[in-house]
Amino acid sequence: MSEETGLSSDGLPPLREVVRRHGLEPRKTLGQNFLFDLNLTGRIARSAGPLDGVTVVEIGPGPGGLTRALLAEGAARVVAIERDPRALPALAEIAAHYPGRLEVVDADALRFDPTPLIGSGPVRIVANLPYNIGTPLLVGWLAGTAWPPWWDSLTLMFQREVAERIVADETDRANYGRLGVLCGWRTQADILFDVAPSAFVPPPKVTSSVVRLTPRRDPLPCSVQALESITRAAFGQRRKMLRQSLKAAVPDPARLLDAAGIPETARAEEVPVSAFVAMAQALKAV
Repeated sequence: MSEETGLSSDGLPPLREVVRRHGLEPRKTLGQNFLFDLNLTGRIARSAGPLDGVTVVEIGPGPGGLTRALLAEGAARVVAIERDPRALPALAEIAAHYPGRLEVVDADALRFDPTPLIGSGPVRIVANLPYNIGTPLLVGWLAGTAWPPWWDSLTLMFQREVAERIVADETDRANYGRLGVLCGWRTQADILFDVAPSAFVPPPKVTSSVVRLTPRRDPLPCSVQALESITRAAFGQRRKMLRQSLKAAVPDPARLLDAAGIPETARAEEVPVSAFVAMAQALKAV
């Protein structure tokens, strides 16, 4: 920040001043934890890769720290979806500073479809997701029937424990579950770096992690509904053998297990993603 002008390096007021001026104290009911460090928000923006010519969809921008970083890093456009009306005047100031490059949408991201706004060219979703809606949003982005999806990559912040579940496979039995199967089936998911609680206002009780998910162009063919049914049954009773737990999905689990080449005595946490897909294919055939 310049001592002479009182402005940050991007020519806009410091975020703490923006929050104070607009009465934007974080609300727990909205899952808000703000990032004031522009060096950190810049690092998150750069983690999404070069942004020249890219449209970025951001969820829950709040006072706009990450929004500013995305624009400063060269994003052609940012579509920011914010349900807190208190944040709209602060975001309008950013839009005025970057004419024609920021579109703010007053909406609930769980119910809003941004695709009519994105136009042509590459699209990336980059967000410090509100903790209370992060997983449902991710599942919605991954479970669409159309693939490849409308987005080119996801660069998202989650609680560390959720991030570990996203990237887990059968080699990490403590964290492997339905989310790991869905993410592993359709994407390459990686934890990029951790963010300490002290970086946020208010500080959460847990460490956060930035995760990048890149869609696989040709994932194994599978019905999303069938895969969800299989994983729900398998991990719903994860300590049981699959020959028992899968009865919640199909009367004769032996047929599915035989089709996928899985021993009947196996448990869900031991089964790779490809085998879950094979079972889902067999379930669809049944």
